[in-house]
Amino acid sequence: MTPPQLVDRPALARNRRRARPNALFLHDEAVTEVQERLAAVNRQFTKPAIVTPFAEIWAGVLPDAKIVPDDEMLNLVPGAHDLVIHAMALHWANDPVGQLVQCRRALSPDGLFIGLTLGGQTLVALRAALAEAEVAQTGGLSPRVLPMGEIRDLGALLQRAGLNLPVADSFTRRVSYRDALHLMADLRAMGEANAMTERSRRFTRRRILQDAAQRYETGADGRIEAQFEVICLTGWSPHESQQKPLRPGSAVQRLEDALNAARTGATKNDS
Repeated sequence: MTPPQLVDRPALARNRRRARPNALFLHDEAVTEVQERLAAVNRQFTKPAIVTPFAEIWAGVLPDAKIVPDDEMLNLVPGAHDLVIHAMALHWANDPVGQLVQCRRALSPDGLFIGLTLGGQTLVALRAALAEAEVAQTGGLSPRVLPMGEIRDLGALLQRAGLNLPVADSFTRRVSYRDALHLMADLRAMGEANAMTERSRRFTRRRILQDAAQRYETGADGRIEAQFEVICLTGWSPHESQQKPLRPGSAVQRLEDALNAARTGATKNDS
């Protein structure tokens, strides 16, 4: 079954072509995050691949990495890579599970997948302000901000895609802006403007934007704060050497017994 086409891919491509390199700070954050995570893994990766809409940011980050765009069909050869990084693009996928499956297929056995994507706590204040302003001004609501996955749901997608030892965690970046209008201008500069299929094709009325800017809560300094949640997904392609979870009921010791034994040992050591 074909997944619903939430994203207008030609519109997304146009938005990305208009992006300014000096506005892509979230992608720079993603590079740093990946480098830190790879440094913590006791493994040398020699055949990496990177899925990204902004190849220039990732060029040279990993030696000899194959860098491909986040097309709906990824240009990756099955089993050819020991590391695949999906960098800050999964939130724009019409079929996120399909993207993860393609990444898993591109991995050799015991290969590592790392994905970074914007999560559901991103731009919550802007979403609320825009929705309230549009309802107040027009009596209706149109799709303006892309719905983004929550960490629990995105973590479950790793297992659906066939990746082992799945882990999902997140970090948040808060950025200060003069007002909501400057935030929206920065989103356009980041290539993150509205590219939803069901978006209105008309220019947003100025009074809606002004109303949204007034509704956006300001801090003591008169500025606003925007929140970006970045969800980090990791998983491994299956291999017989990997740890396997115990079958339910197969534990040789009850948790209660283990805790009691720990308490008894602690008492003896203290006496």
